Amino acid sequence: MHFIFCIVILAGTVFYTRSDFLENNAKLEVQLEFSGRPPLNPRFLSVTIDASLASEPKYIAFLGSQKLITLTRGLSPAFLRFGGTQSDFLFFEPEKSASEEENIFWEKSTNQAKKCEEYKVPLSVQHKLQSQWPIQEQIILKEEFLKKYKNSTITKETIDLLYRFANCSGLHLIFGLNALLRNVHDQWNSSNAKLLIDYCASRKYNMSWELGNEPNSFKKKSGLYINGFQLGKDFLSLHKLLSTYLRYKNSGVYGPDIGQPKKPSQKMLTSFLKEGGKVINSVTWHHYYVDGRTASKRDFLNPHILDSLASEIKTVFQIVNQTVPGKLVWLGETSSAYGGGCPGLSDTYIDGFMWLDKLGMSAKLGIDVVMRQALFGAGSYNLVDSDFEPLPDYWLSLLFKKLVGSVVLNASFKNSKDLYEPKIRVYAHCTNADNLKYRTGDVSVFAMNLSNHTQQIQLPSSLSGKFIDEYLLLPGDGRLFSKTVLLNGEVLRMVDDKTLPSLDGKEKAPGSPLALPSLSFGFYVVKDAKASACL
Repeated sequence: MHFIFCIVILAGTVFYTRSDFLENNAKLEVQLEFSGRPPLNPRFLSVTIDASLASEPKYIAFLGSQKLITLTRGLSPAFLRFGGTQSDFLFFEPEKSASEEENIFWEKSTNQAKKCEEYKVPLSVQHKLQSQWPIQEQIILKEEFLKKYKNSTITKETIDLLYRFANCSGLHLIFGLNALLRNVHDQWNSSNAKLLIDYCASRKYNMSWELGNEPNSFKKKSGLYINGFQLGKDFLSLHKLLSTYLRYKNSGVYGPDIGQPKKPSQKMLTSFLKEGGKVINSVTWHHYYVDGRTASKRDFLNPHILDSLASEIKTVFQIVNQTVPGKLVWLGETSSAYGGGCPGLSDTYIDGFMWLDKLGMSAKLGIDVVMRQALFGAGSYNLVDSDFEPLPDYWLSLLFKKLVGSVVLNASFKNSKDLYEPKIRVYAHCTNADNLKYRTGDVSVFAMNLSNHTQQIQLPSSLSGKFIDEYLLLPGDGRLFSKTVLLNGEVLRMVDDKTLPSLDGKEKAPGSPLALPSLSFGFYVVKDAKASACL
């Protein structure tokens, strides 16, 4: 059965309606190679909380929202990275009094019960913070724009609430330590970090560590220049410090969270890895496609911009393989648009093209973990908005988690000269083995259509006799700038604050065409595929 859609262009917005549409008759046949490769990290799709959320400590109480915990738990297993620019301007003061909001929440969460089910911020506190948040958000974004940052302090209660949120959501916390604290010879001063680690150890918190954020831009943000060689020495110092703790001597250390690999950053990364690469568990770097202040709709649909990620990944791997061969590589912070995102684009359906393609391409090229900036907080690139409502990229991420497994298959189009092929993008993995709806050996294909035509996708002949579950995602109101999303025609929304909706595919009979509408994306699970790499 064909799905027929009509496209009407009005003021640059695309509307989908259930009426006749002239399809592109050419079929693109997917070619799959079932040769397995080392599996990805089970936490491949992970998330961040930007440290700016704690620049005014009372707002960390947002992490007590039951709704936010439910949404985050849906993305488990994952890492939760607490870091970003503000992490280099945070000081831990164990003796400082907590804010009123932190205290109310902290007392409730520690004295009332330790069970995660009873862990939530009082609604009166939540509503008060939400009413004040728009002003705080503008302060954060203004600092980002001006590159002028203020020092802030965090308390024991901040650490407790952050850890409890990660733990109750089923995520592993990675904490970004302040790297701008320096001795007279520009060596890292670890005294404040030691106070924080002492406290975490006393609370028996299982967590991992980073040191600094985008050291290539330290001078721009703070006037302090640190070269890669010194940064490597700083990580050696961190590793030595952690080795004095029974709980943390084998904990993860990740870095250097370098910015995009332009020439100066390449040089810094190379010297860092030569000096300190042996003590990190994974090499982390950051990627954004466009500037959130100047990005346009065309950028989000431009296959050449999407393809630019591949060359940057290859550049980083080349440096890693020359200095610390075999070391894992992570996208330690990434989204579509930097500078807080692009309002009306990076928080709407159209962002899904960049996000889904980044996940597919990163996995295919060997990136072990991709950390989405951000789960929640200031800006427009979050998965969840300030009212704790999930945005389209959240639902896309949730489907990816449920359907896509850790074994990557090679997917491409077979013998196609179609002009639209660069705009029709396809990836394939073994289906998530933890999904009880499916069996070992099943295959998950995900694809996106950047063209102005409905595109017929044909699976290999070896799979032509298989039943397929289709998960087609379309914008909720028919517009690319929608903040809601349809799954097979139904709007995705939470059942209640503790319950996510069931994500059900639409079964298609063997031989049915896979019609991917213009400017849309979706997942296809091939059942009983018995792919050798997946068995």
